[in-house]
Amino acid sequence: MKQTLIFDLDDTLVHCTKYFHLALDRFVELMQSWFGQYGLTANDIRQKQIEIDIAGVQELGFQFDHFPQSFLMTYECFSERYGRRQQPLEKDRLWTLGCSVLDEETEPYPYMEETLDILAEQGHTLHLYTGGETLIQQRKIERLALERYFESRVYVRQHKNSEALEQILTDGQFERSQTWMIGNSIRTDVVPALTAGIHAIHVEAIDEWVYNMVPIDVEPLGALLLLKQLRDVPGAISQYIGCR
Repeated sequence: MKQTLIFDLDDTLVHCTKYFHLALDRFVELMQSWFGQYGLTANDIRQKQIEIDIAGVQELGFQFDHFPQSFLMTYECFSERYGRRQQPLEKDRLWTLGCSVLDEETEPYPYMEETLDILAEQGHTLHLYTGGETLIQQRKIERLALERYFESRVYVRQHKNSEALEQILTDGQFERSQTWMIGNSIRTDVVPALTAGIHAIHVEAIDEWVYNMVPIDVEPLGALLLLKQLRDVPGAISQYIGCR
């Protein structure tokens, strides 16, 4: 039975979080070099940045500049706490560091192409649903020529939540009993899918973002599959369909 499969992009099909973590590691090093004399620890810095970063996503959605802004706000917070004068050159350096993740090459997840090839050959209809800014996400799609799988069936939303997914499903008149959401994020992929009454597959990320780690508190109406690798998706779907 042919199914409708909606894929997440970042950390499901392409690497994303690891680049943010690399920038965060460098941020912590710089902050410790500037504030080490006050006893500020790496954990203190990370926890404050995470707090500010998540608050920004919840308020603004996946707006890119909230990430470099979280570096500046963390810097400003500790500057005020310790009475250290803020330096324009230091703030410029942090902003540039935060923006540097945009310069990284788009790297596919292991078995991305093989997995999508198998699913397309099996006759399933593939859609792509991602959070972020349209130009940034479109550039990733173009770099890996993902249009060959998804064509015009691409949805980019700044706020990736239950309301956004519900709107996509309603507008597209999806047959929910035959529709799957496949992604790494419990928060923005799995829970919205279960809330909308469609099947959900959680594919474990290689490098996860703490924002995505929430409990699953929705009772599935269909399948809820927890997989270790992207390559396991075709077999898992086939097995589920075959058992019905």
